Amino acid sequence: MAFTIAIDGPAAAGKGTISKAVAAHFGFAHLDTGLLYRAVGAKLLAGVPAIDAALALEAADLEQGDLLRTPEVAQAASKVAAIPEVRAALVDFQRAFARRAGGAVLDGRDIGTVICPNAEAKLFVTASAETRAQRRFAELQDKGLADDFATVLADVKERDDRDMNRADAPLKPAQDAVLIDTSDLSIDQAVQTAITAIDEKRGQSS
Repeated sequence: MAFTIAIDGPAAAGKGTISKAVAAHFGFAHLDTGLLYRAVGAKLLAGVPAIDAALALEAADLEQGDLLRTPEVAQAASKVAAIPEVRAALVDFQRAFARRAGGAVLDGRDIGTVICPNAEAKLFVTASAETRAQRRFAELQDKGLADDFATVLADVKERDDRDMNRADAPLKPAQDAVLIDTSDLSIDQAVQTAITAIDEKRGQSS
């Protein structure tokens, strides 16, 4: 039976960590849809026009490890995600994944509002900009990629503004999404909060 869990939220709120844990808990397949846009962004930085990159995207393009996790690729991903033709090119892939047998977890920025508006469970994971910037800064420090905290915070706020105010599929909670603010939650607490919310939705749909 297909059961779709849509998890949206801004950068570094914890939705990726929560999505992986939720998928493992329920035995569902997981798709980080942000990787689709990061892969297109990486191709853009390599000189490929964004729309051409989206139309030609292959599964292997998502398996580039840390290359897709650099700040430059993240910014490029946010920019290409604002292009309607790029989003349209990637919609069918995401929707097909969402309805696969055995259940699926998709995380991104417009899963519950645009890609899977009929998802059985929807979560919106957020945190303050300062908390998210601190997490991203620590992550970049671990990889030897950190600049300074002020720069990281500015990047987070710039990306939020672009994601929330783009004309096509802006970042916002679905009306029926469960809001989870992870600012003051441990990873375990955030994951358990998500699982509890999804269990309630599963009970309603059975």
